[in-house]
Amino acid sequence: MKILSNSFANGVKGFKTAGIAAGLKKSCKKDLAIIYSEKNAVSAGTFTTNKVKAACVVLNMENIKHHNTQAIIINSGHANACTGDNGFKDAKTINEITSKELGLKSEEVLQASTGVIGLPIPMDIMKDGIKKVCSKISNDGGDDTAKAILTTDTKTKYITIEIEIDSKKVLLSGVAKGSGMIKPNMATMLSFVVTDANISKEMLNKAVKNSVKHSYNMISVDGDISTNDMFLVMANGAAENKIIDCENDNYKIFKEALDFINIELAKKIARDGEGATKLIESHVVNSCSVDSAKKCAMSIVSSNLVKAALFGSDPNWGRVICALGYSGGEFSIDKVNLTFKSSIGEIEVFKNGMNLNFDENKARNILQADNIILYVDLNDGKYSAKAWGCDLTYKYVEINGQYRT
Repeated sequence: MKILSNSFANGVKGFKTAGIAAGLKKSCKKDLAIIYSEKNAVSAGTFTTNKVKAACVVLNMENIKHHNTQAIIINSGHANACTGDNGFKDAKTINEITSKELGLKSEEVLQASTGVIGLPIPMDIMKDGIKKVCSKISNDGGDDTAKAILTTDTKTKYITIEIEIDSKKVLLSGVAKGSGMIKPNMATMLSFVVTDANISKEMLNKAVKNSVKHSYNMISVDGDISTNDMFLVMANGAAENKIIDCENDNYKIFKEALDFINIELAKKIARDGEGATKLIESHVVNSCSVDSAKKCAMSIVSSNLVKAALFGSDPNWGRVICALGYSGGEFSIDKVNLTFKSSIGEIEVFKNGMNLNFDENKARNILQADNIILYVDLNDGKYSAKAWGCDLTYKYVEINGQYRT
């Protein structure tokens, strides 16, 4: 596996992208993007678990079941959620206009929306924007695409890697947005992966559903689950490797690459949490089960008290242990150890269910790093899990207090 410096989708055979400022945002920043495959691509995706789903989510869930995909149209100005029948009609119109511009069937287009909930999409602006963005697609539009899908994010998030399958060079490239409303089981998080791998829809579905369990479903910024989140993958087979249609060695190579991309993007999202200054990683080891380890890890990074303590570099281990206690995970407290780790060093602060007489100044210094690991050893089995989050700062309240102003 090789990490490339390419912008999103650049070099992935058969894919073109574009991103423009269509006028959907008041800020006049880029707000409309498209991902296009010259070849019909198999696709797979996962969607928000929120019972309130945006129109684009409902439409995608139907289209992706029965059809292959050649384009994804993404707007970052309007969520098109809680907009009733008119919102759903607008979503269908967006697909129809996009498909007409690209010479596709409307069901071969998927779409994503993010932004303020409840406001109708200004369709006149959208129609003109779709025509413009479709005319701009190119082999090197990845940077503009990465910018056009952002909302409160402070930076673009993308990664491209190269693997080898059957002596064929295969590329996978991912791009994501997400900064607030991030909670497990997807969140206001949009993520898209394109690949020229030749893989069956059945195996792509299997890889996608398994991969999100260890990546996007293991991050938390603020505990809110969005109406619009989704993760979509398009695979157009242009690499011409032998089709991956069973769980063989080639599938494992592909799945490992997909996992790597998704975990890296998930970490970038957590690190870019609204107002965040630190990435928090919760590593839970020696658990009695994977499920228990995941519950423990997620509970820790989801705790606002833990987040606030780490913002202040406060080595208050009690908040971590408290979050562990209500996680629903199985463990015996008298076996639990806790260590704070960062690039500055590490220090064990809790052992066999009790406080250690540790150096608080050293601990504070360790917690001043911008990437902190909370290493929890349950000493109760052989299973482990990792979860990612960020600290909770004054800036988070400021950003969300002024979101619509």
